[in-house]
Amino acid sequence: MPGSSSPDFKVPKPPLDELALSEIKSAIVAKLTLAIGKNAGQATKHDWYKAAALALRDRIVHRWLMTEKESYDSGRKRVYYLSLEFLIGRLFTDALNNMGLMPLFEAALGDLGVGLSDLRNCEPDAALGNGGLGRLAACFMESMATLEIPAFGYGIRYDFGLFRQIISQGWQQEYPDEWLGFGNPWELQRPEVVYQVHFGGSVEHSVDARGRERAIWYPGETVQAVAYDTPIVGWRGKHVNALRLWSARAPDPLRIDVFNTGDYLGASAHEARAEAICKFLYPNDESPAGRELRLRQEYFFVSASLQDLVQRHLNAEGQLRSLAKKAAVQLNDTHPSLAVAELMRLLIDHHGMVWDDAWEITKATLSYTNHTLLPEALETWPIELFERSLPRHLEIIYRINEVHLNHAEARCPGDIDFRAAVSVIDEKGGRRVRMGHLAFIGSHRINGVSAMHSELMKETVFHDLHHLYPGRITNKTNGITFRRWLMLANPGLTELARATCGEGVLDDPTYLVRMEDYAGDAAFQQQFRQVKHRNKVALAKLIGERLGIKVNASALFDVQIKRIHEYKRQLLNVLEAIALYHAIKDEPQRDWVPRVKIFAGKAAASYRYAKLIIKLINDVAETINSDPDTVGRLKVVFIPDYNVSLAEVIIPAADLSEQISTAGMEASGTGNMKFALNGALTIGTLDGANIEIRDNVGPENIAIFGMDALEVVQRRAQGLDATDVITRSPRLARAIRAIETGEFSRDDPGRFAAISHALRHLDHYMVSADFESYYDCQRGIDARWSNSPAWTRAAILNVARMAWFSSDRTIREYAEDIWNVPTSPASQPTLARQAQR
Repeated sequence: MPGSSSPDFKVPKPPLDELALSEIKSAIVAKLTLAIGKNAGQATKHDWYKAAALALRDRIVHRWLMTEKESYDSGRKRVYYLSLEFLIGRLFTDALNNMGLMPLFEAALGDLGVGLSDLRNCEPDAALGNGGLGRLAACFMESMATLEIPAFGYGIRYDFGLFRQIISQGWQQEYPDEWLGFGNPWELQRPEVVYQVHFGGSVEHSVDARGRERAIWYPGETVQAVAYDTPIVGWRGKHVNALRLWSARAPDPLRIDVFNTGDYLGASAHEARAEAICKFLYPNDESPAGRELRLRQEYFFVSASLQDLVQRHLNAEGQLRSLAKKAAVQLNDTHPSLAVAELMRLLIDHHGMVWDDAWEITKATLSYTNHTLLPEALETWPIELFERSLPRHLEIIYRINEVHLNHAEARCPGDIDFRAAVSVIDEKGGRRVRMGHLAFIGSHRINGVSAMHSELMKETVFHDLHHLYPGRITNKTNGITFRRWLMLANPGLTELARATCGEGVLDDPTYLVRMEDYAGDAAFQQQFRQVKHRNKVALAKLIGERLGIKVNASALFDVQIKRIHEYKRQLLNVLEAIALYHAIKDEPQRDWVPRVKIFAGKAAASYRYAKLIIKLINDVAETINSDPDTVGRLKVVFIPDYNVSLAEVIIPAADLSEQISTAGMEASGTGNMKFALNGALTIGTLDGANIEIRDNVGPENIAIFGMDALEVVQRRAQGLDATDVITRSPRLARAIRAIETGEFSRDDPGRFAAISHALRHLDHYMVSADFESYYDCQRGIDARWSNSPAWTRAAILNVARMAWFSSDRTIREYAEDIWNVPTSPASQPTLARQAQR
């Protein structure tokens, strides 16, 4: 253990290249003048941001074109990542960091009288995703570039990202997220890359000269998909990949004949219908029109993407027999599941393949990532909607299912229930197409996203399919990119890591293990606490500016930031806050551990119960924060409009990470990894990747509570009434009674009746059942916090033992086990992995 000879935990800054600095200043000023049309005296901060971004983009494009040429010249296999969400956030500092140009640009802008941090705030946060799914896709794209895997990401260029959340009188309100309002300097439109995507109409069948049946689809509507490319830079700028997003337009944007009759709205109706496809992420699917638009979105981006990659393959190879050898297509969740039917359609209808050959190529090309065990979240579509929108695809699905059911019959003769369970068509609920089943049958590999999740897939949602196709399910535990979530989000901790672990930690996260040697060193602990405190001061400042609430940066920052959903159990967290509030009121003179409970997250616009939970959090916060007995003891804050940039401020400041989903319901989580990497202790259930985090950081450095997945199943089997656990817990009974009697809603005592009723009688998510265990675990956290050296040591060990959760490791596993593509030898972990062994 280091003692007085401990190093000075600081890294000296190398001198800047003055010639390079001069070149960058000149490039920024040139862009300001020639691309923006402003001189320095007229320019706004946003003008300077665009000029700097364009100057940086020029340097990225040179690398991009070079790496593209190299991969094509070498004939390397390519990966195509299809995702309806890409939560990429801000790209400016991300690209600067990965290109190694951050110090030069910061100095250049400073010399020009502009602050880099000010410009960073000018960039909109591209919220092209809802949460973990889209953020994972963004991390994976960055890791593929870092590992020098030739790859394309495919998605939709939404005009408006996930809604902008405003909290008004405690209620969530949704407003458009106009992320393209000032243009987007990162994207390059490809007007020459346009594909026709068809909907509706009818299908006719005929027999060709060789006696083979042919299907001809006569669509009723055509939409054009136009490509926009965004460069995704790998670490140290060695490789650049493309994120290709599709925008929708009508082939004829204006019916002049109709316009001339005076029907001005009708003249552009086709354009409005086409543009609705890319207008907004996740339209409300409560209405038939919303459901149809969701299906149109999914097919639109799948069809354009597959047409694009097939054309790219034909240009390089001249034939499609080798498609699976040169292209790996990853379906991120069920949203791109139509790729199974669409690729079959392209191979059979457009390129004349026979069914069996096309099916083998399709299965060998496609693989599917499942992200949920919730049956209701595995998309299904009514047959009637499918038949009206995609008649040819429904025919193909029927034939896929026929062959598939014949295989099921051969495997389990006469077992009608088994055939019904594995069928792509659900006959029970009004005849619907099961998209998860389609993706499973049409892929050669299906992966879960944590060890527990992958095993539960075999036992629950895909139990029968796993029996029919054993060996297809594999596990690929999620990961995060350390470049953004450590280096960018937490520069102070990064400097400490460099000083203690060596410069190699920037390239190989397994070097973090060397930090273990300093976990008990008093001097290092002090530096570690100082970094954390600075991050907490920054977050406290943000809370003060946005909410007008003053919080103590020395208090324990207890954080739960994620999509608002019942299974993620923000309700359990706020229920514990109520019980703690009552305890403080009962004993105001007791020496309470100061705590700030921080919430952030959006509820889906149509998810009324989740929006009611947001209202409860805000009402409880208003009561607690205005009570003089809680001053210096407890604060509750809900920070609105959660996004990637806000997470980059909150996560480095967190002391306690709330990962409290109902066991068996969170597939993986990636927020849990980001928090632990930044030195927060986890309080959580044995769910998702929490299990693997516990195994890596050590059970003594994480706080686990509550039922495990099997116990949850057993409890549910006994019923959902929670009267028994409420009777045994006076503090829980008191908290529920406070909610239902209007202690936090005196203007409307019955406002939260639905919540109190669920807590008592419909405890599906085990909020009441797990409450006592959670409350006791939180009091254990209080005791740990009171022992500062022990807490700091555990926090340091969390950081030191998180290397395995790098998305680089995840992508290597995909590359080796699913895609069969090589990764860069230079990107392989080195000495630190050996030391860890």
